[in-house]
Amino acid sequence: MGRILDLCGEVAVEAEEGPEGLQLPPEAWARFRDQWSDEDIEDALSFVRDSLLQGELVAAADSLSARLVEVLGAFGTSASFEEAVAGRGLIALEVISQLARRVNRLEEVLESYRDWAAPDRHGFDSLRRRLADQGIEAEMGGAGADEAQGGFSGPLSDADENTDDD
Repeated sequence: MGRILDLCGEVAVEAEEGPEGLQLPPEAWARFRDQWSDEDIEDALSFVRDSLLQGELVAAADSLSARLVEVLGAFGTSASFEEAVAGRGLIALEVISQLARRVNRLEEVLESYRDWAAPDRHGFDSLRRRLADQGIEAEMGGAGADEAQGGFSGPLSDADENTDDD
């Protein structure tokens, strides 16, 4: 067991990100072949790849969860909760953009793990395109410029997010 862990450690050091994911350079592969079978090397590379992806998955999920706790926590006061109950609970466009980026990263990592069909991304991808174009439309004075200038306000507006009480 200790030897295979040593191999995994060495593979982790030598592995490089390639077009098809984590790969070993040919010279490292040849060096490992002196002591290991191709199957052992492939298993170690797979283990290292899975470990890195799990780390990314945890980081992406943590980032999204932390931001959602913040966003939803803004509706925890009596006043903001009553606004939400009345259908006036608003979220700033910048917050929507942050959540979309974090969900997109989480989706990228989850794609490596899914054995089932991914969710329908049509609406989500459309939102991401609109968010990316939002600043450009305002600068060009084209369609959507009024929306870009107006923004959103509510319990979690940009001003609320960046305020210091000091």
